[in-house]
Amino acid sequence: MLCSSSPPSGLLEKVFQYIDLHQDEFVQTLKEWVAIESDSVQPVPRLRQELFRMMTLTADKLRHLGAGVESVDLGSQQMPDGQSLPIPPIILAELGNDPKKPTVCFYGHLDVQPAQKDDGWLTDPYTLTEVDGKLYGRGATDNKGPVLAWINAVGAFRALKQDLPVNIKFILEGMEEAGSVALEELIRREKDHFFSSVDYIVISDNLWISQKKPALTYGTRGNCYFMVEVKCRDQDFHSGTFGGILNEPMADLVALLGSLVDSSGHILIPGIYDQMAPLTEEEKTMYRNTDLDLEEYQKSSQVEKFLFDTKEELLMHLWRYPSLSIHGIEGAFDEPGTKTVIPGRVIGKFSIRLVPHMNLSVVEKQVKQHLEAVFTKRNSFNKMAVSMVLGLHPWTANINDSQYLAAKRAIKTVFGVDPDMIQDGSTIPIAKLFQDITQKSVMMLPLGAVDDGEHSQNEKINRWNYIQGSKLFAAFFLELSKLHS
Repeated sequence: MLCSSSPPSGLLEKVFQYIDLHQDEFVQTLKEWVAIESDSVQPVPRLRQELFRMMTLTADKLRHLGAGVESVDLGSQQMPDGQSLPIPPIILAELGNDPKKPTVCFYGHLDVQPAQKDDGWLTDPYTLTEVDGKLYGRGATDNKGPVLAWINAVGAFRALKQDLPVNIKFILEGMEEAGSVALEELIRREKDHFFSSVDYIVISDNLWISQKKPALTYGTRGNCYFMVEVKCRDQDFHSGTFGGILNEPMADLVALLGSLVDSSGHILIPGIYDQMAPLTEEEKTMYRNTDLDLEEYQKSSQVEKFLFDTKEELLMHLWRYPSLSIHGIEGAFDEPGTKTVIPGRVIGKFSIRLVPHMNLSVVEKQVKQHLEAVFTKRNSFNKMAVSMVLGLHPWTANINDSQYLAAKRAIKTVFGVDPDMIQDGSTIPIAKLFQDITQKSVMMLPLGAVDDGEHSQNEKINRWNYIQGSKLFAAFFLELSKLHS
């Protein structure tokens, strides 16, 4: 259970009261935003129109706050089927330019994953529905709710006619779920313009590891994705005609994939663990202090048994150790029924989640050498080719940076506890992208609970998280202004 927070004083108390009094209005605005089917994944003209409508509505909302807003036209993209679709604009907005104040920039996205009622939703995914304090709807937690929470915090200061403690900037996109089309190019272009005065960048596009205890995220794993092709010929074979007289590509591929990882999750590629950053005492303490009920986590995951029996071991293998996952085989027969075919060419797909200080080129070399050695031992007459088709570095932040300290204090004020200091086992490229290009401090400050179901059926954000999150951002502004000065 969370302990009660100490009552805020002065200005912050007024802001909190305002947010509490207007929470139904904030929920109504979220309902209006969720109602827009801003699906960027399906390349359909109607949905692109919805995305443009979402971006226009948001730009108008920011202008109403008094922000200067630019909607950057990004032209169009050519789709694989030949059609050309317009790319929704990226919003650049700013509020305040006092050189004595820190400037904090919020990144968020307004597009969503596809959703349909018959996918298994209990409610219409585009009608925000409140049940027992849970606000169900596509985009509620990923990422419309957190974007609006930031706007709610700014709006509370404006409504009370109080000076904002910090200069505010926004960069909001509509293509994150489809790979953030054109975003990197824009960030590079604006490095010495829009981002030149920015001191801190905040991202709220992930979740706590608990249902009730807030968290701060200071790292994510990277990812490298591999394809391994085994080929005899382009056509398939009849197993009655050719079975037993040739090296079957599928048998070679299964042996290759089986050589990558053992049943305990240990990666079998020689040298793969050599580059890992050493475990520190500070890390051990953070793992011990993280609020994770292993039994509840296992139950909610619907997994009969995890590989590890302690919270600390599980978290380390999620966050600070690399992992290897096998994703699929292209070219294999995978339909219902029986088909006595020998695939002539198959492609195995697997990825490795990277951690500091693993080097992409070193990992690529290790993987290729390992697979070549395994394949050579098979004495197969087939051809093998290995390629790394995606390479994303891990991201780590400095938890002693001013904005992390400010966020810790703000969380203590609003929630009455110190946050879990967590990492994210997945890869969130935008954090590393901002850090590398702008050379600014980047922080991930999640608002959603672990059971929010982002990308899944029945996605939701708790009303409590949404409203307390709006207060959290307001408190963060004040704490950041104190620490910065």
